[in-house]
Amino acid sequence: MLKNLLTEDLINLNIECSNWEEAIKEGTGLLMKKNFVNNSYENAILKNFYELGPYMVIAPGIVLSHARPENGVNNLALSLITLKSPINFGNEANDPVKLIFTLSAVDNEGHINVLRELMDLLMDEKDLNLLMNSDNTVDVIKIINKHSY
Repeated sequence: MLKNLLTEDLINLNIECSNWEEAIKEGTGLLMKKNFVNNSYENAILKNFYELGPYMVIAPGIVLSHARPENGVNNLALSLITLKSPINFGNEANDPVKLIFTLSAVDNEGHINVLRELMDLLMDEKDLNLLMNSDNTVDVIKIINKHSY
């Protein structure tokens, strides 16, 4: 499942962002280019951060940005970006962030297997480190494929 979603055109490595809002927009931008989400989805993610705080910073250095399906999701999709310079998102325990996944789910259940595979990857310290520090999309795809069932 993961390997079917995280394709080369939905991965952007070592990008420069000046703040967390810009980083979120980079991740959602990849999904918008493919028409998997619309602009209201990006706005909903940003609104959630402003209103609810940085709860999407799920582990040290990692964000899983998302919003509700009704906020502009057209397809189940996932993007991955890494930041050249880590950025603080306001989560004292898990800042600074280097890796951002942006998930768009069309309903409340269809993405569960994607999350399961993603968590398998995130719990593999060696592969996670390689993923965070890679500058080669082909290598990232190999890591993704290793954790996709």
